[in-house]
Amino acid sequence: MLSLRPSSTSKKCTPNLIPARLNHNGPINDTQRYWAPETSEDGTSHVYLRGRHLHGTSLTLPENYTGAVVHVTDKPLSQSQTKPQTRTEDEEEEDEKEEVEVNIIEKVGSFDEVLIWGHGGKVDQSQDLYARGLGEWIGFAECMHGEEEEGTEGKTERTKAT
Repeated sequence: MLSLRPSSTSKKCTPNLIPARLNHNGPINDTQRYWAPETSEDGTSHVYLRGRHLHGTSLTLPENYTGAVVHVTDKPLSQSQTKPQTRTEDEEEEDEKEEVEVNIIEKVGSFDEVLIWGHGGKVDQSQDLYARGLGEWIGFAECMHGEEEEGTEGKTERTKAT
């Protein structure tokens, strides 16, 4: 199991999904040398990556949603933080039998939009797997965490539970 904790070095970022496979997993010292997107006067983003002209499409997350960039650590969550304070003896015995290891993941960044890059013009959001997946995931989260209320026209609406 994982527990999300904010990091002291959390910063704002914009994830970029590019149509390429990079065989590198780590920091890059001089990112401007390899990745320097530009925004034209009409507001479209474009960049050249290894001789290929890519066009960027910005997907903004809905209001009240924030994306998180996380780092999975090996630090375990202390047992005092994982168990509720008021417990019966039976519940305590059950917990002793089923000890679950809870590790901490640190939030190292947050974002409000994602840039999806594609070849030959703007990315078609109805066909792109990432754009569709993001929309479907948000719809799924609304169904799971929303509560039903009667709307003004007799239709059922989903609202976010707080």
